[in-house]
Amino acid sequence: QDAIDRKEKRSETFKTALHGLETHTPALKTEELGRRAPQWVRDNLVTMCMRCKEPFNAITRRRHHCRACGYVVCARCSDYRAELQYDRNRPNRVCQECYVFLTGHVVPEDREGKHKGILEKEAAEVSGKSLLCSSLQMLDKNGKGGTRGWFVIPQDDPLVLYIYAAPQDVRAHTSIPLLGYQVRDLPQGDSRHQFQLAQSRQVYTFVADTEELKRRWMRAMARSAAGITCPEEDEDEDAD
Repeated sequence: QDAIDRKEKRSETFKTALHGLETHTPALKTEELGRRAPQWVRDNLVTMCMRCKEPFNAITRRRHHCRACGYVVCARCSDYRAELQYDRNRPNRVCQECYVFLTGHVVPEDREGKHKGILEKEAAEVSGKSLLCSSLQMLDKNGKGGTRGWFVIPQDDPLVLYIYAAPQDVRAHTSIPLLGYQVRDLPQGDSRHQFQLAQSRQVYTFVADTEELKRRWMRAMARSAAGITCPEEDEDEDAD
């Protein structure tokens, strides 16, 4: 009975997880899993396994695609095989969740290897329900080099800026609590649209792709820094 309960719980979790992709990467419906070839998530959209959240690297943690759902996963999380109807019922490499769903087998707990953390907000999920999200570059302390990533202020956590390495990542690599920060405009230099977050000695410098995007981010961050949690549209309606 315990095995049955666990299998049913996993199935429900899997149904929800299938809808975590970006809108231009349609997810398969649960009843189509294994019956129709999935559209693979592109490698360059993720920097970590979409199941266990561990970062990929060139040697010990390579990228693989689950042949059932199309997720990009590591070797450990795709160390399973299940027969897929669309491939003439031949065994294919699948992720753990698809293996459980397709075969009904329960994976021993010592093989699950789950890693939970406070930053486990999936980029695609929070981007669909965000106050603002886009690609930005965050410069280093010298203001010369920097890291480009996917930045999100979620609706359900509007006082925090989440930073992802890629828009399909399943865990943010860092976050910045925005409350109390000052938002500073910087003169445009070298055709770069720069602005800053500053609090005491802590300063973050960002570069947006356009002046309009820069203004949108400055407005959104300023609202979060002031503790304003409602979307701008709601605030305008209340004012009316």
